[in-house]
Amino acid sequence: MARPRARHPEARAKERPAREQAEHEARLAARAAKTSASGKQPGGNPPVLPVAGPGPTDQVNLTDEESRIMPVPGGGFEQCYNAQAAVAVGSLVATDVVQAPNDKRQVEPMLGRLGALPAELGQTETLLADTGYFSAANVQACVAAQVDPLIAMGRQPHYPPLAERLAPAPPTPDNTTPVEAMAHRLNTAEGRKLYALRKQTPEPVFGIIKSVLGFRQFLLRGLENVRGEWSLVTMAWNLKRMFVLASAN
Repeated sequence: MARPRARHPEARAKERPAREQAEHEARLAARAAKTSASGKQPGGNPPVLPVAGPGPTDQVNLTDEESRIMPVPGGGFEQCYNAQAAVAVGSLVATDVVQAPNDKRQVEPMLGRLGALPAELGQTETLLADTGYFSAANVQACVAAQVDPLIAMGRQPHYPPLAERLAPAPPTPDNTTPVEAMAHRLNTAEGRKLYALRKQTPEPVFGIIKSVLGFRQFLLRGLENVRGEWSLVTMAWNLKRMFVLASAN
């Protein structure tokens, strides 16, 4: 059976501008929201406009042309897919695998999957996500879906000063945009406490899948095959969790 010809890097480069433009706008929105919330100009250089045309990451992998070069924890790059999962109190309720290394464009599709779940599973009330998922469009999408967003707008310090932790909540601003309203909530004690749940909700799931189930890389090739593989892995996690909960009762 003949294998489809790999796409030329110039063809792949045409896919990139919309994604990079969305990421650029998200960075600008984050800086503007921080400025509005703190009254201070954020440090560092402003985001640089994306450049059109083929780039070094637009090369084609001959083993799996649907995979992409992505940064990995610890530094460096690998040929990868980006596995997504929505976790509710330890159970995986929605999953996907995408080709984009950046997570900013994954909130709206995941909201759609959550909204399609059976009513018996309950209603999604709050979405907790790290700074990789922040953009003004994602905050607005959550509000439109009647879900309260709590998405970090920058890297959160692990050990904030005591004075900062005990400081009174800032006054509620008037006529706020959805992003400004979320930024204010993240600075309140209630918002910080709620956002802290993110560390104990999805993070252990990925850690156990890697370290206990031993799943650290996809064995199949092609986006649809990899999506099926991820569905089986996450199903195994849910079955394992159901068995543990049944044993406890």
